[in-house]
Amino acid sequence: MRQKLTDAGRFLRWTPWQVRLSMVVMGLGQLCYGQIVKGLFYLACLGVFLFYFITTGFRDLVGFFTLGTQEENLWLGIPGDNSLTMLILGLFSIFILLFLAVLYVTNVKDAVYTARQKEKGRAVHKFRDTLRTAADSKFHLTALTLPVVGVTIFSILPIVFMICIAFTDLGGDVVYPKLANWSLSPWLKILSLGKIGSTFVKILGWNVAWAVVSTALNFVVGLGMALLLNKKNVKGSKFWRAFPILAYAIPGFISMLGFKFMFSQSGPINWYLDQAGLMRIFFLTNDASAKWWARGIGLFVNAWISTPSIMLMTTGLLSNINTDLYEAASLDGASPFQQFKTITLPFVVFSTTPVLISQFVGNFNNFGIFFFLRSGVISNYADYFLASDTDLLINWLYKLSVDNNYYSIGAAISLIIFLITAALSLSVYVRSAAYQQEDTYQ
Repeated sequence: MRQKLTDAGRFLRWTPWQVRLSMVVMGLGQLCYGQIVKGLFYLACLGVFLFYFITTGFRDLVGFFTLGTQEENLWLGIPGDNSLTMLILGLFSIFILLFLAVLYVTNVKDAVYTARQKEKGRAVHKFRDTLRTAADSKFHLTALTLPVVGVTIFSILPIVFMICIAFTDLGGDVVYPKLANWSLSPWLKILSLGKIGSTFVKILGWNVAWAVVSTALNFVVGLGMALLLNKKNVKGSKFWRAFPILAYAIPGFISMLGFKFMFSQSGPINWYLDQAGLMRIFFLTNDASAKWWARGIGLFVNAWISTPSIMLMTTGLLSNINTDLYEAASLDGASPFQQFKTITLPFVVFSTTPVLISQFVGNFNNFGIFFFLRSGVISNYADYFLASDTDLLINWLYKLSVDNNYYSIGAAISLIIFLITAALSLSVYVRSAAYQQEDTYQ
């Protein structure tokens, strides 16, 4: 710390007065060095920022912390604040401040660079020299500037907005025109022993089991199909391989709606049960007996949609395994199962680990399966809060936030989903052979 303070003192003693001017007002140092266009650009940016903060920015920044002070009263005609709008505008003003800080640092660094160039007796860069540098040695920064700004506005800002909502009491009874407050109430409700907390624990347990079982099932079935169709004694393997590819080519939501019709109360499966003199089965209703039927059908439908991609991928991987390994294993007396266990499976798992992790995350957040199969189904309210016994966290989040306006609880759940998937994905990947034994399979 003392060394940093010493270095800062030396820097301030060295800096010419032009650099100090740029530290006070952006662009003044560049103007003093004769860099008119660059200096005017920095001054114009500073002017735009000052105008924004004087007119609305400062008010928006204050509104971010207060979330509004005046509640609207339609009867008396008193206009009020909208907490959601103030949160968005306040976040935008904070991002503008951060951008101003970055621009200020680049302004100072540019002035320091120019001062050192002058100290060495070199000519000061003109605007055309700056453009030439931006298109040549600094082109990577020039090319990334617009994408970084776009990602910040359209990706990072919404994510931060969602995280902020998770720490307010917005939603439920607290919606416009009522004012929201910063609060930990969503987290207390989720972690409590009440109805929301018990529903969260039940859905989380089913969600983890669903992600693990569906990912494993898709991998096993896809690999099994690839091994079967890869056998030389299978006649017409290209013909048989076309059927899973057709199932993969059909849009997923069409397949889901088709299976929903097949397993509905008036669908063809129940019709055949009637014709056979058997009782109808309530596969996808809110009946208590439908819970495991619906979950099993969800696993089947997800496998129907996902296994073809695993089959295609593992088919290519199997063709890349050195056949000499199998011949050597056969000479050593290894059985086909031992060859699969020691040669095929490690190679396939090594190559597909990143894909399996992405499939696990996709299955964990698989919104479509149970949304299309059991849309509108709500289980017994004594057991679940605004959810069914097949809902995943992403489905429950949708019902809470979109259908019932529990925005803060939905945002908290989405943050929990991110933390779980990120932690599991990273922990599995760093322990996998794809990460620890990369040189073994090269």
